[in-house]
Amino acid sequence: MPFPNRFLLLLVFTAACTQAQTVDEIIAKNIQARGGLDKIKGLQSLRISGKISMGGFRAAFVEENKRPFKVREEQILQGMVGIDAYDGKTAWHIVPWEGRKDPDLLSADDRKGLIEDADIEGQLVDYKNKDHRAEYVGHDSVEGTDCYKIKLTLATGDVQYHFIDADTFLELKVENELNIRGTVRYTETYYGDYEKVDGLYFPFAMESGAKGQSDRAKMTVEKILVNPTLADSRFAMPPVGGNK
Repeated sequence: MPFPNRFLLLLVFTAACTQAQTVDEIIAKNIQARGGLDKIKGLQSLRISGKISMGGFRAAFVEENKRPFKVREEQILQGMVGIDAYDGKTAWHIVPWEGRKDPDLLSADDRKGLIEDADIEGQLVDYKNKDHRAEYVGHDSVEGTDCYKIKLTLATGDVQYHFIDADTFLELKVENELNIRGTVRYTETYYGDYEKVDGLYFPFAMESGAKGQSDRAKMTVEKILVNPTLADSRFAMPPVGGNK
């Protein structure tokens, strides 16, 4: 009987469209809560600095972003500066506490997280144009706060779960499923203490670690500069021997 089949297909299509609309509505409200699309699109560069701690470990950090898809992350420990950077093509790092003063290229797997960090807007903004796929998967709780839960499958195939506060529409947590050398690595980051800087809301407190583990690295933001002047050379891999 062909009619029931056509009717079933219509129901499936309608449900899919409704879900897509719901996802896009939640993401649009998240973007608005952050300061609005115009403000986010006007973000050309960014510099965030602060402190990081985990157990007895203490260090300072600096993260710089610049369009399009450039990032430089520094960890400052006992006068040594470790660097992870991506200039839009090449991902590299310097690890001085391992006795390495020269830059090394990062492997395709090791650079995945860094390239995600290079998206100054965040993965939810214009997710379709970035070849990501978003799906609303229901409500969940983050430390007692009701959240919308969105599954975002990245163009790479890796997966993120975004937990968006049902009241403020700001992100409270992101879970990552990152495929590294054939093994899925599960991590999570909590966000809090949002403050407004130049019309945009940023989290000033973050905690990251393996999913389900209480032992997490705590990051406290001390200063955020919106649209600072950053030279492209900040993100380019320096020549070998240049740090000797």
